[in-house]
Amino acid sequence: MIEVEHLTKRYGPTTAVRDLSFTVRPGRVTGFLGPNGAGKTTTLRMLLGLVEPTAGTATVSGHSFRHRPRGLRHAGALLDAHDVHDGRSARAHLHALARSNRITKQRVDEVLDEVGLTDAAARRRVGTFSLGMKQRLGIAGALLGDPPVLMFDEPLNGLDPEGALWVRGLFRRLAHEGRTVFVSSHLMSEMESTADELIVIGRGELIAAESLAEFAARGTAPTVTVRSPDAAALAVVLAAEGAAVTPYERNGLKVDGLSAVRVGELAHEHRFPLWELSTRAASLETAFMELTADSVEYAAGESR
Repeated sequence: MIEVEHLTKRYGPTTAVRDLSFTVRPGRVTGFLGPNGAGKTTTLRMLLGLVEPTAGTATVSGHSFRHRPRGLRHAGALLDAHDVHDGRSARAHLHALARSNRITKQRVDEVLDEVGLTDAAARRRVGTFSLGMKQRLGIAGALLGDPPVLMFDEPLNGLDPEGALWVRGLFRRLAHEGRTVFVSSHLMSEMESTADELIVIGRGELIAAESLAEFAARGTAPTVTVRSPDAAALAVVLAAEGAAVTPYERNGLKVDGLSAVRVGELAHEHRFPLWELSTRAASLETAFMELTADSVEYAAGESR
């Protein structure tokens, strides 16, 4: 479990994280969202003991991570896939991590195999790796200690569609095993495909901590799209029922304020033939854009 309580981080006059509190529970994938400058990376670095909080606490399984000996057995993390010595081979890099945490060489081979880095790739210098290969190596490092808590910052950067599909499956499996999986990402589509819960912040403050469905439902209500050869006449009937009706392409209408079922009933009652009747479901991206609109930060510094 990850617990953040009244966490604050200031850099001089700039407050990157402000009185932030949330809990990330095991057995599910929790997405960590926020616009650029929201304070996500700073929060992750405080959780991992890489940055000292100005106030508040950030604990992993009830303890400050910086006080954990052999930390990779307690939490694994991928923060920056480029943060590896380019002159080392992938295997040498993982062996160094393993030695410092008293992890066996056999486990190194297991995680290399799990992330799809072949023996030939494992012998190559990391400086020759593509970004996608570096991401896989970073994930291997996070898995090395077989920890109960895992944190990933933008893990899909540089991965091809097959790699992205593999990562989604990996996260689901880790959560199914009862681990705490915390994923920071700006890709709304990936969160829709992967996350069970969301933590959303803006300008270092909490905006939402709830299920994916609950957050998506915060956005604009679903819009009904209808097409009919008698679209103009149908629009009059729908408007009389209290709907907001907007012409849409040829013979189409976008309808707000009525359900698709009610639109269909009215069309049937007035004998309007329909070519299309569909509903655009509540969108995670729409909810995110609406709820974080006042939290977008364009200043230099914290990038995520």
